[in-house]
Amino acid sequence: MAQHHNRVHLLGASLLAIMATASPAFAQEAPQEGGSDTIVVTGFRAALQSAVNVKKNAAQIVESVSAEDIGKLPDASIGESIARLPGLTSQRLFGRANSIAIRGASADLSSTTLNGRPQTSTGEQRNVEFDQYPSEVVSRVDVFKSPQANLINQGLAGTVDIRTIRPLDYGKELFSVGARGVYTDLGKVNADSKDKGYRLTGTYVGQFAGDRIGVSLSAAYNDEPYQSKEFEAWGYADGPNGDKVIGGIKPFGVSTQLKRLGIQGAVQVQATDTLLLTFDGFYGDFKEKQIKRGVEFPLYWSGATLVPASIGTDGDFISKGTFTGVEAVVNNHGYERKSKIFSGGFNAKYTGDDGWSASFDFGYSRTDRNELSLESNAGTGYGPGNGATDRLDFVSDGKGTRFTSHQLDYSNPNLMVLTDPLGWGGGAPLGHQEGYYNNRIIDDEIKSYQVEFGKEIEGSFLSKITAGLGYVDRTKSKTPEEYVLNLANGATSLVLPEQYRLAATDLSFIGVGPILSYDPFKLLADGVYIKTLNPSKDVPAKAYSVTERVMSAYLMANIKSDVGSAELSGNFGVLAQNTEQKSRGFVNLAAASLVPTTRGDTYWDVLPSMNMSLRFPSDFVVRLAAAREIQRPRFEDMKVSLDYGYNTASGVITGTGGNPYLRPYRAWAADLNFEKYFGTKGYVSLQLFAKKLQSYVYRETAAFDYTGLPVVLPPGVTDPDGTLTRPVNGKGGKLYGFEVAGTVPFDIIMPALDGFGLTGGVGYTKTSIKPGVGAASEDLPDYSRWVANGTLFFEKWGFNARASARYRSAFVGQFVGFGGERELRRALAETIVDAQVGYDFQKGSALDGLSLFVQGQNLTDEPFVSVDTGASIQVRNYQSYGRRFMAGFNYRF
Repeated sequence: MAQHHNRVHLLGASLLAIMATASPAFAQEAPQEGGSDTIVVTGFRAALQSAVNVKKNAAQIVESVSAEDIGKLPDASIGESIARLPGLTSQRLFGRANSIAIRGASADLSSTTLNGRPQTSTGEQRNVEFDQYPSEVVSRVDVFKSPQANLINQGLAGTVDIRTIRPLDYGKELFSVGARGVYTDLGKVNADSKDKGYRLTGTYVGQFAGDRIGVSLSAAYNDEPYQSKEFEAWGYADGPNGDKVIGGIKPFGVSTQLKRLGIQGAVQVQATDTLLLTFDGFYGDFKEKQIKRGVEFPLYWSGATLVPASIGTDGDFISKGTFTGVEAVVNNHGYERKSKIFSGGFNAKYTGDDGWSASFDFGYSRTDRNELSLESNAGTGYGPGNGATDRLDFVSDGKGTRFTSHQLDYSNPNLMVLTDPLGWGGGAPLGHQEGYYNNRIIDDEIKSYQVEFGKEIEGSFLSKITAGLGYVDRTKSKTPEEYVLNLANGATSLVLPEQYRLAATDLSFIGVGPILSYDPFKLLADGVYIKTLNPSKDVPAKAYSVTERVMSAYLMANIKSDVGSAELSGNFGVLAQNTEQKSRGFVNLAAASLVPTTRGDTYWDVLPSMNMSLRFPSDFVVRLAAAREIQRPRFEDMKVSLDYGYNTASGVITGTGGNPYLRPYRAWAADLNFEKYFGTKGYVSLQLFAKKLQSYVYRETAAFDYTGLPVVLPPGVTDPDGTLTRPVNGKGGKLYGFEVAGTVPFDIIMPALDGFGLTGGVGYTKTSIKPGVGAASEDLPDYSRWVANGTLFFEKWGFNARASARYRSAFVGQFVGFGGERELRRALAETIVDAQVGYDFQKGSALDGLSLFVQGQNLTDEPFVSVDTGASIQVRNYQSYGRRFMAGFNYRF
């Protein structure tokens, strides 16, 4: 490749391939007049120019984020970085960007690959949790909004491809290290937690044997706290005169400690001038330990007495009042999530001098995850009606329910004893339970193969013909382990021994004050609690395994031709896929038996696609894409097993199950883009898109008779009739919208503003489905109509500063409700604001290669809020995460 006098060091695994056929990706500035020095664009501006160049020269509609420098993406995980791309946003988990929504869609409608290979996921869904991937081990992330035939692991809303470092593509030696400190301004919500943490990173890239062998290795380790104050409502009941009133609440102070190790490595061998071999791997070890301490108040849904004080602005909502006779439960819950991810593969690429090319790719991905929930309870007495009760004056408003007065001291260990306060363990083996041990073991494994052949054609409208085969074999399983926790020696109550007492957790944000605090893991380890196996047959009935085998074949033609002064380029092709899916699990067919069952189906999908770009000499590009797209259902939705139990909130047996015959989401899609580029410095664009849904997945609730099935009912309840909710395929629907996006360096408007710029976009999406025959039209779940993000930046003379904001409008989402079933709630709009200031020491200084920075996340302390659908004041969740501040350095040798 020709050397350029002025060059920006660009990252990205496939940039060299792009450069070979397009304008140079190097961002350049003209030499200063009267001197030989050059202005080299680096850092964030270079990353933006790299991303602009990828977008400009790609055959598909794509958004891209490139590392500022290797090991220097400015976020805790790649989730935060991706969420700033036009048309994208994130869903937060404990304050972290956990999943990504493309064009406002649910994460269930997109797929994720690592270096082009399908990836396992840590949960029961398909979508990858992006907080598993440290930003420092990533070189670039591409988000494809339109598919092409050889993209065999596509999603319906889009496909996220995470690219790691390719040492021969990087082209020079590098060694860098970095560190940062982290502080969360909520402080120590629980006394035994931390409010400070750290992160360490290192990267090495080298070339050997005359640049024919390349090696790269990156590692990142972090030990960081996350704190939150959370309100959660059981739900809202029909009170006196039909007025809605809070049914019960469970506020928590939540402290999470996240430890994550990420290691990425690659070896490239240019075996011959025509054969390139690449071996790469990623290993992630993710450990998250969480303590949730709070008090559950069973208010109207209990024996408590309500005295209303006023009716709220809704006219049918009791916003103030007093509950007397309240028996509360003090919770000290612990959660541990441990996951290990390995992804790796081998790629052999042949590029002949005669226009022939071939490649073979093998990928392997595996995730092993344990998710343990350890619950322990305390109260004023064993069983309902046997302990001291409280008198609570309450206020319910847009932040949930809080108390203006209370009488009991919930931190008094002589008053709040370890016990089964409300008799929730009546169906347990010993007739009571003081806690519960619930472990979920999730295993996910993928083997993928892809072989491709291509032939370039000179002097023809068709510039290249490509054909290929692919095969993906995936198995995902869940195994539950559930135990009742009882006090040792047959006790039904116990004053917490002094050696286990911790400083009280303050729940003043809910109006309760301090509460009894202890470590439930230590009580279990020391034998204060003993485990008793839950013999209920509905526990093994929750286990399942889903196997999915997909065989793909595709044929694609690239085109390149002059149309007047413009150039027409792109591709068209067809992808055919045969899918075989099977689910194994237990189904309760009689009160005394669990029947192992295997069910599934086989089906075909034929997916034509077209991507066309008309490129004008003025750097104006018009793109047209059309395709038939699919997105496979959640694995949890494909299970054959059933979960059910008596729901104390609804007063009937409710169950959830899967559907092993479920088909994918399918849609016909079209995109039309108008893009204006300013070299590789920036661009502005208008993107129009529409998808006609042929099929989709929704959850249908229908009456179900549980006669003959083992279920524990409260005393006096005998009715076996209930409901069963399971996913089914719907027909018809639509999704359409637009995006306005751009990256604009201000010096193209006024040279005096050199160094300033703006990047971001605004997207609008409208969806419509009819979940059931005769049902009214509604949005797809988890869909936001408006998403917007923007970053205002300045970078010059080594100094850099930027402020970013991302917005997601309200959406109806799927949440885990009371009793474990999924239910729909409305998540309110949120705006997240982050900022960074830094300085890169310049060439010639003694500290050349050193970068210093300070970052702030969630600077406006934006909460996450969800409400009951159709009722703006009936708050179900109100979670405050606080602000996070980071300071650190990166140093390049």
